[in-house]
Amino acid sequence: MTSSFKESTYCSTIVQHVQALNRTVRVVNLDPAAEHFNYPVMADIRELIQVDDVMEDDSLRFGPNGGLVFCMEYLANNFDWLEENLGHEEDDYILFDCPGQIELYTHLPVMRQLVEQLQQWEFRVCGVFLVDSQFMVESFKFISGVMAALSAMVSLEIPQINIMTKMDLLSPQDKKEIEKYLDPDMYCMMEDSSDSIRSKKFKKLTQAICGLIDDYSMVRFLPFDRTDEEGMNIVLQHIDFSIQYGEDLEVKEPKEVDEEPSNLNYDQIFQDGVTS
Repeated sequence: MTSSFKESTYCSTIVQHVQALNRTVRVVNLDPAAEHFNYPVMADIRELIQVDDVMEDDSLRFGPNGGLVFCMEYLANNFDWLEENLGHEEDDYILFDCPGQIELYTHLPVMRQLVEQLQQWEFRVCGVFLVDSQFMVESFKFISGVMAALSAMVSLEIPQINIMTKMDLLSPQDKKEIEKYLDPDMYCMMEDSSDSIRSKKFKKLTQAICGLIDDYSMVRFLPFDRTDEEGMNIVLQHIDFSIQYGEDLEVKEPKEVDEEPSNLNYDQIFQDGVTS
């Protein structure tokens, strides 16, 4: 069995795309605050617990974030409910639509507990980390996004595909600007932004962070444009490869981008793919 973690709008797009490829995919909603989605789910955490019910409980007195954490911890104490809904069919391809609160993936144990439980049930698990591309068009915001992705990778210890979403909503100028973030040279990025850093202490820290990211090539992003079928195929190919989906078939590694950044443009990125 295979699985990957995603967010609602992305799940909807992937489900439609996979169905167009005549592949079978099922979705599990693990967001207790979800309001609606336009695809069927095989299991819905809201049947077990809902954020609104937790927030309305006078004995708990939780706000939205506290209520969400409580719901996820409640799920972790009731994995038998999830196991019953997942069943035991072979070769299932399941998307887990998870909450977007970053603290669940960085400094709380609940998502790691979920991953470990799925692995005990013999799932091959891949995380899909989504970052809004409109947030990533400035260097320091990009570094923040990279650190968030890296934190989730360290916490969950599973293969992770990092994706810039909503590429179709970017202006032509922003699309051109974001090219350098898809295959970044962190040292050059640091030099370009060094004049805006007034504190020598924080400049040195930023340099160290950029060096870590660049030297170890630990985080790379794939672009995701829901209007571009080839781009969605590349994303799906990376996910399939990371979990060895269809291992009885001949496994092919994801396509790679030309290693020369100067030769890249937005259209080439979608045509040739980006290594994760």
